[in-house]
Amino acid sequence: MTHLTTHVLDAATGTPAAGIAVTLAHLDGATIDSAVTDADGRLALGPDRLADGDYALTFGTGAYFRTRGVTSFHPVATVAFTASGEEHLHVPLLLSPFAYSTYRGS
Repeated sequence: MTHLTTHVLDAATGTPAAGIAVTLAHLDGATIDSAVTDADGRLALGPDRLADGDYALTFGTGAYFRTRGVTSFHPVATVAFTASGEEHLHVPLLLSPFAYSTYRGS
């Protein structure tokens, strides 16, 4: 299993958010990997193991809502986090047109 996974749910529709572009980068900005969420809103990114340090996941939320004809407030949602020896990190995103939340998943 890839070290980092995410799952994006569209809280406005109650469905997985498919087709969201996601980028994994070092917090200083150097991109590590990028891909698009699948039909279930899920995605695995990065190497088998992230080195200890600070990272950011950037979700293309504005483009996601634009393709659905929905006005939104956040063009991107960036979630910064610290990796420190975990075997697996799961960073979910709960999304609506004017808000988002996240937590450390399992």
